[in-house]
Amino acid sequence: MALPQVAPVETPEIEEEQAADRPWVTVVWDDPVNLMSYVTWVFQKLFGYSKEKAEQLMMDVHTKGKAVVSTGARERMEMDANQLHGYGLWATVDRA
Repeated sequence: MALPQVAPVETPEIEEEQAADRPWVTVVWDDPVNLMSYVTWVFQKLFGYSKEKAEQLMMDVHTKGKAVVSTGARERMEMDANQLHGYGLWATVDRA
């Protein structure tokens, strides 16, 4: 009985190492439902942002269509997105 030959597996050089260094972000997207004052309030309540910072992020959502509201570990960003969903905001998690 012949044993199978085992060849070393070559892994292609990809940007995996650089990707591992990049943090995750929580992105809030514009929607036609929530009032700007409500979005500002949610940002202050969830993230502890000052009124000025929360308003600036809300204006980015309103004028640019989206804003990065938090940055960090993937698990934390998923938790932030879930909390935002609980307030009725459209949020996703992505690499920075």
